[in-house]
Amino acid sequence: MRGWLTLTLGLLAVVVGAVWTVQGLGYVGGSLMSDQRFWAVAGPLLVLAGLVLLRRGLRARRLP
Repeated sequence: MRGWLTLTLGLLAVVVGAVWTVQGLGYVGGSLMSDQRFWAVAGPLLVLAGLVLLRRGLRARRLP
């Protein structure tokens, strides 16, 4: 079961970061986060961190 937690957190971070990005860019309305530059910058950073976690999780699963 090694790496599952890291994979799960990485996937969650990628999804949440993508949502933050589209909200920050104004593609999704009806939120306080809509059209806010902070979320348009924080989203891709969270996606990047999620991709790092996904890579670590995959590497942990491959190791014996």
